[in-house]
Amino acid sequence: MPNLLATRIEETLRPVIGTVLATVSVDVESKRIGKNPDTIDRADLHLISTNLVTALRLVVGQDLAEAASRKVRELA
Repeated sequence: MPNLLATRIEETLRPVIGTVLATVSVDVESKRIGKNPDTIDRADLHLISTNLVTALRLVVGQDLAEAASRKVRELA
């Protein structure tokens, strides 16, 4: 089961990309930094949010991707 921070990231992304893609995004971005959703922590938020811009802009465009990334970064 993902930790509270992973859950909060998913909740932040859901309105932008939906439930399934939010869950997949947290999993993929966690793996990209060498972790899993159970082990990410606040120190990882900057890198995760930076990576999210690149991944999300293909789905929702640059503006929404940057807005979602900013919200994730603000969870710190």
